[in-house]
Amino acid sequence: MPVRFDDIGHRLKAFRLGSGLAAEEIAQQLGISRTALYRFEKGEVAKIETLEKLAELLNVSVPTLLGVGGEYIASAVSYFERMRQIEESAEYIIVLAGPISYVLASDGFDGALGEVLRESVPDGIAKRAQALHQIDELMAVLRARKECYRRRRPAVVNLIAAAEMERFLRNGLVGRHDLSDKVRRARRALARAEAEHFTALMENEPIGVQIGIVRDTLPHTSFQIFRQPDRKILALSPFRLGEEPNIRVGVAMITSAPEALALHETMARELWAGALKGPAAVRFMRGVMEEAAG
Repeated sequence: MPVRFDDIGHRLKAFRLGSGLAAEEIAQQLGISRTALYRFEKGEVAKIETLEKLAELLNVSVPTLLGVGGEYIASAVSYFERMRQIEESAEYIIVLAGPISYVLASDGFDGALGEVLRESVPDGIAKRAQALHQIDELMAVLRARKECYRRRRPAVVNLIAAAEMERFLRNGLVGRHDLSDKVRRARRALARAEAEHFTALMENEPIGVQIGIVRDTLPHTSFQIFRQPDRKILALSPFRLGEEPNIRVGVAMITSAPEALALHETMARELWAGALKGPAAVRFMRGVMEEAAG
């Protein structure tokens, strides 16, 4: 596949955001202007020597920056920024990403998410202040991502694991489990509200949105398949939002390798074929909400 310079710029921006370094810091260390750095991020061709220096500063390999073979991403900020960039030109998206697909989530979910992510960062870890600061960057990326989705409305097929939805309703929208009873009750109410939001989507079936409840065992690693006008892209990620979130540990991968795409498309078709959909999915959701409330 030929190198796409706009993609190099997108990756550069994503890795810059995930690095925690300001654009001014990077430009100063490279001996270039901030304007020149922004031009690189918009796809202007950079010399290979400059790319090598950028890769070293951002702690990634040159092949990853170029997108040769695949992208390996150890930062949740970088990963979700790449999702935003890819979704800007996606026409069709297949999502398997925990109990809640972020782009379909309600505004109420967004309102609580920042607090949930902050409480998921353990006390006493190294660079805790930096981790908390990056949550603000992550929330800005996520909001921009949702705005893009609502503006463009690409078709979305969302696969939800039944077991994860049941756990989500039982535990609530929490970042950790040592919360007060009062907070836990409030977070279970938020989880129920989100489940009701997704149930309404299944019942009303808005154009371009299909949701299936999968009762089979699903992998812990989420995946998304994006169909753009000229290619398909697969993203595999350990990062998750919502109940028991993980935004600190793991390595995501983005690839257009034909074999990887074919295997995951086959998996998605088989999961969708056996999923509860329409009225059956609505009945299931109402049943698990009643059980959690009891």
